[in-house]
Amino acid sequence: MAAGVVAAGGLAPTVAFADGSPDSVQSSLNALVNDDGLPAALASVKGRDGRTRTYTAGVGDLATGAKVPVDGQVRAGSNTKTFTAVVVLQLVGEGKVRLDASVETYLPDLVRGDGIDGREITVRQLLQHTSGLPEYLDTKAVLADPTRYYEPRELLDAALAQKAHFTPGTSWEYNNTNYLLAGLIIQKVTKRPLAEEITKRVINRVGLRHTYFPAPGDMTIREAHPKGYDRGADQSLRDYTEVDPSWGWAAGAMVSTNSDLNRFFSALLKDDGNPLLKKAQRKQLRTTVAADEISPGARYGLGLVSRPLSCGGRYWGHGGTLPGYYTAGGSTKDGRAANIAVTMIPSDAAGQHVEAAVDGALCR
Repeated sequence: MAAGVVAAGGLAPTVAFADGSPDSVQSSLNALVNDDGLPAALASVKGRDGRTRTYTAGVGDLATGAKVPVDGQVRAGSNTKTFTAVVVLQLVGEGKVRLDASVETYLPDLVRGDGIDGREITVRQLLQHTSGLPEYLDTKAVLADPTRYYEPRELLDAALAQKAHFTPGTSWEYNNTNYLLAGLIIQKVTKRPLAEEITKRVINRVGLRHTYFPAPGDMTIREAHPKGYDRGADQSLRDYTEVDPSWGWAAGAMVSTNSDLNRFFSALLKDDGNPLLKKAQRKQLRTTVAADEISPGARYGLGLVSRPLSCGGRYWGHGGTLPGYYTAGGSTKDGRAANIAVTMIPSDAAGQHVEAAVDGALCR
């Protein structure tokens, strides 16, 4: 049965505020399910009043029609990049890594290829996607065998077998290879596994109780969650909830909830009492370059995306895309936060609708 038909049966009613006005966030989620045909949509929004509201629409399991868990866990995809960048910046603050040092400094003789030289690429260029490195990820291979385990070095070899896309520092291009190398630098410098460093330095410090970096071989989502889907060649929906996320690793392996992501990005933007980064590293984090490929007016810092709001100002976050789940959102400097997840990679038009729903939630 078509996703739109099944999901429409699980639509949440449009709720209203005390003054009788409809809740625009719920209306947006309903539209993502009913009009865009996404199986489910979830949101968590922290408003100007400091209150957090959670929303769901659609169904959490197309086979059973089960409800969408409120603030359920999802695969957070490339939001993982921000966690990885924060750990690198913490190491910068501790004097163990230098942003403008070469990759060669920390990973000697590892990064070599056609037009690729680790002596010419800096740590900053990795975090900001200005390295010129080619993409390692083969989406077709992942979809064909979603339970396969990948070693980081295997993924790196796939990237280094290609030609560099441009001279380091001369352009901007988003790719996962940059964060694969950032993860390897973290492990080399700390002599500890990446997952352990992210857990100790970020997840535990901020108190993210429903966020984790999957262990090798862990293909499940541990807590209540909606199932994630993707369309096959015949346009039928395939369940991609249980996958081996090792192919995402430092660039996209983590699991989280909308509320935890709001908490993380809000903590990251704090000027007073920031639990994650010192002032100098926060400044570097928010030093951006144009990234219109993401969306009009977007800018990319060090693992952090800045986007303009229709009501003025900007919000900071990241977002993630991978088979089964798509997340979008972020926080503002004045404490507002919104994150929305849907349980299928949306079309370009539907993806724009998700981004518009985030804008509406932050501007309402």
